Amino acid sequence: MLIVLSGLPGVGKTTIARELAHSLAAIYLRIDSIEQALRQAGLVVKAEGYVVAQAVAADNLRIGQTVVADCVNPWPLTRDEWRAVAEQMGVPVVEVEILCSEQAEHRRRVESRVSDIIGHRVPTWQEVVERDYRSWDRPGLVIDTARLTIQESVQAIVSGLQAKRSSTAP
Repeated sequence: MLIVLSGLPGVGKTTIARELAHSLAAIYLRIDSIEQALRQAGLVVKAEGYVVAQAVAADNLRIGQTVVADCVNPWPLTRDEWRAVAEQMGVPVVEVEILCSEQAEHRRRVESRVSDIIGHRVPTWQEVVERDYRSWDRPGLVIDTARLTIQESVQAIVSGLQAKRSSTAP
């Protein structure tokens, strides 16, 4: 199964993705880590981080691993690309949008963040607000971290996975 966690910086994606991957013993792919490694190699990064992550996801799905992808995933195009990976590998995809509905809390999180990736610069609040993040055009699981703790968020996703598995079982 491919689980794609999406949302603006500072909503809690990485914390939830790590905990989810740990609880599922899944492969964890973080776009920020991939993109920073590419930058450190001297590349100007545009879509390359997603392309690399999707190839690694496909490799792991091919051998039967569950993959958790942690990315902003801002556009219908990027969402379709993740879905295509799952379809090509013949596995279900669960799309999870992580959001923080309380703007003051979201801003506090963004402004207090410290990068855990060497050399990576976290975005400012202004950069987050101005980011080109498009509305979702299909149903998916939505987790509001202003309302749920990390553990409650993970549990809600696990419940959603169980429902997805039940609906796709032969």
